[in-house]
Amino acid sequence: MADERNPAPEIVAERLNAAAIHVLRSLRAADARAPIGPAALSALSVLVFAGPRTVGELARTEEVRSPTMSGVLKGLEAEGLVRRERVAHDARRSLVHATARGRRLMQRARRARIDALAARLEDVAPDDRALLLEATALMERVARG
Repeated sequence: MADERNPAPEIVAERLNAAAIHVLRSLRAADARAPIGPAALSALSVLVFAGPRTVGELARTEEVRSPTMSGVLKGLEAEGLVRRERVAHDARRSLVHATARGRRLMQRARRARIDALAARLEDVAPDDRALLLEATALMERVARG
């Protein structure tokens, strides 16, 4: 029998899923101030924090089709936030890189999101913040599989 000291994995998964969704939704206001939309911001985030990707790799990461990602990237290119570089051994493929301008935009957007969350955490007791910090390490480990 599961209890609070030994919760069933399904119960933990359900609560964690709901909490993560609520936290991310609550931060959308910070993202809305970015000069690009959420899909573009997400793709740019991958390129800034994970490095260059092909269109196909980026589409898989973002769980969209390649033509959809191509459209997102065209907008980012037009804004000077990403650039494409042909793959030397395969002229049909290109790597997409974040530009310096794209990295700066992403850093500002990330900072706005972190600041918004930090402001909410100011009202949380220090012991609870420490507990949240421990939980994030566990969540990162779970996310890695």
